[in-house]
Amino acid sequence: MDHTIKMNRYGDYGDREAAGGQQESKANANEWPLWEIFIRSKQGLDHKHVGSLHAADAQMAIENARDVYTRRMEGVSIWVVESKHIHASNPDEADSLYDPASDKVYRHPTFYDLPDEVKHM
Repeated sequence: MDHTIKMNRYGDYGDREAAGGQQESKANANEWPLWEIFIRSKQGLDHKHVGSLHAADAQMAIENARDVYTRRMEGVSIWVVESKHIHASNPDEADSLYDPASDKVYRHPTFYDLPDEVKHM
C-alpha cells in the first residue's frame, strides 16, 4: 500500500492517502481564506495596500506578510484584513455615487469670502 505525502507549493502537507484507500483532508492553501495586506512604511503615516496572500488565520497572515512584504525592513506596522470583509464601490456607478457632492457648493472653500487679514489659507 502506498502511503504518500504530498507537499504543496506553500510547504504544507496536502492530502495523505490513509490505510484502506481513504484520504485524510488537511487544510491547504487552496482552502485558506485570502487576506489583503497593508504596510505602513517608516516614512509614511498611512498604511498602503501591498498585496494579498492565503493564510489559515490572522496571526499566520501577519507572519507571512512580514516574511513576504518586509524583507528589507521597510515596514513598521502590518495590517491584515480578510478579503471577504472588504466592500468596494462599483467603478461603473461612480457618476451616481459622487454626483450628490457637486450640488453642495458650501463644501468648497471657494464659496466663502475670507477677510484680508487671513493669510495663507
